[in-house]
Amino acid sequence: MIDTARLARRITWASSKQSFLTAWLLADRNLVDDCLRGYAYFRWADDVIDHVLSGRNARLQFIERQKSLVEQFYGGEWPADLSPEEVILADLIAHDRRTNDGLQSFICNFLAVLEFDAERKGRLINNDELRRYSDLLATAVIDGIQYFIGNSFTYPKPEIRCRAVVGAHVTHMLRDTLEDLSMGYINIPAEYIDEHGIDLYDMREEQLRCWVRERVRLARSCFREGKQYIESLKMLRCKLAGYWYCARFERILDAIERNGYCLQPAPGDTNEISAWLAMARLGLATIINHAAGRLWGSLPSVKSTIKSKAATSRHSIQIE
Repeated sequence: MIDTARLARRITWASSKQSFLTAWLLADRNLVDDCLRGYAYFRWADDVIDHVLSGRNARLQFIERQKSLVEQFYGGEWPADLSPEEVILADLIAHDRRTNDGLQSFICNFLAVLEFDAERKGRLINNDELRRYSDLLATAVIDGIQYFIGNSFTYPKPEIRCRAVVGAHVTHMLRDTLEDLSMGYINIPAEYIDEHGIDLYDMREEQLRCWVRERVRLARSCFREGKQYIESLKMLRCKLAGYWYCARFERILDAIERNGYCLQPAPGDTNEISAWLAMARLGLATIINHAAGRLWGSLPSVKSTIKSKAATSRHSIQIE
């Protein structure tokens, strides 16, 4: 019998220590292992698409198998020929709390993201496809976060709900542009390439740097709007996850700006002490601001109670 919790921990820790610690510290206690299962399964599936399967048909067949497995697992079926990572998915779905549709949205939208990657490899994409790609990923991430953190909490769903994740995806694609290009993924829309005659292999080309500058501005705008939503949340753990998520990608934007909008190979998951200290400071500041906000937010009701008691007291004196 496969210990999927242990396997998921190992995959997540090896891939992203920040994701591991975020799940460990902030997810609902009874959903920590499932949160790690979700990350580990999609980390594995993404690696299969990117590094294991070379042909388009093979990639699409893999995605079709995963979509079929999701349907079977939700239907209570358990096929016999599962890989260890597919057993992770089976356990994740078996544990679905069904308190909302967050987990199913997380799974189905992430599979749609992978399906798009499986299909687009080796070809240009247009602006509409790029926007849809970001929207799918943003929906998957925010629904996943709000399923695993504060599962029984009712979250508001304004239009800006997904904006921070869109900003993160824009940043992620900038960071991975060179690595993705080497694997056949072109993250710059066809319209821009055609209009400006972009040479994808010259990252110092002025028109390409202009495009990067515009994408950085878009990401910054998305983060500003997304943080308005994050700040409005009453669930502290989700607020912490949101701010840490933003900070992780804003550091990448800072690096791109310092480099004059000339893209460079992406660094690995950072272990620098300064980065971890910055995350700790951000966490502490978020906790303090959240507590202060709740305190000050409660003051009007406290003042109202005091006034009410004072009025009652004065009324009693008058009667006497």
